[in-house]
Amino acid sequence: MNVPTFLLRVELPDRPGALGAVASRIGAVRGDLVAVEVVEHREGRAVDEFVIELADEDHLSLLLSEVAEVDGVAVQDVRPVSGRRHDRRLEAYTTALIILKERTPQGVLTALASRVCAELDATWSAVLDVEGVAVTASHGRPPAPQWLAASVAEARAVGVGEDAEYPCLRPVGPDGGDVGFVDLAAWDLVLAAGRPGWHFGTRERAHLKALAHLADARWADMAERDPRVSHPSRAG
Repeated sequence: MNVPTFLLRVELPDRPGALGAVASRIGAVRGDLVAVEVVEHREGRAVDEFVIELADEDHLSLLLSEVAEVDGVAVQDVRPVSGRRHDRRLEAYTTALIILKERTPQGVLTALASRVCAELDATWSAVLDVEGVAVTASHGRPPAPQWLAASVAEARAVGVGEDAEYPCLRPVGPDGGDVGFVDLAAWDLVLAAGRPGWHFGTRERAHLKALAHLADARWADMAERDPRVSHPSRAG
C-alpha cells in the first residue's frame, strides 16, 4: 500500500528553533517526517524541503494550515512524491552508477538529462550546443533551442552566473518558471534545467554544477580510453 507522500518547501527564519517548530506542526497532524534538506540560506531566511508521509491525502490541507501558523514561516510549494522516498544521497549514487555504465557520449548526455530531472524535480532538462543552436539530449519538453541559446548569451553578456562557487545562470523560462544553466566545460556544451513556479536555491544550483562535473569526468575518461570517440555535436 502506497502511503501519500509529499515534498513540502517552506521559507522560514534562519534562527534556532524555527525548524523544530515546523517539525512539531508536522507531528501534530500525525505526519511522518521522512527527510529534511536545507535548500538555501539568504539574508536571515532559510528555505527547507520536508518529505512527509501522511495517513491520507485529506490531511494535506490541515498540514499546510498548521505549518503556515508558525511565526515567520511561509509555504512556497507542496508536491506529491509519486510513492517513493526522496533520498537525495541514494539518488546521487544512482546517477553516478548510471552515467559510469554508459559507453557512448550520446548515452552519457541522455542519461544526464534524465537524472537531472530525477534529482532536482525539474520538469525538463536539455543539453545544448550553443554554437550550433541545437539540443543534443533532453528529458521532458524543454523550450526551443533558439530560446535556450539566446538566454545563455544574454545571461553571459550581463555577467550573470560568474560567481566562482556557483556559476549557474538563472533566467525566467518561457512558462514563467525558473531555469538553471551550467557549462559542460569538457563537452563545450551547456546543461539546462527548468521547473515552473519553483525557485532553484543555492544548493540546488551547486547540485546542478556537480552533475555537470560528473559528466565532464566521464567524457575525459572515455576520450582517454578511446581517442576515436566522437563528440555528440559531430555525430552523423
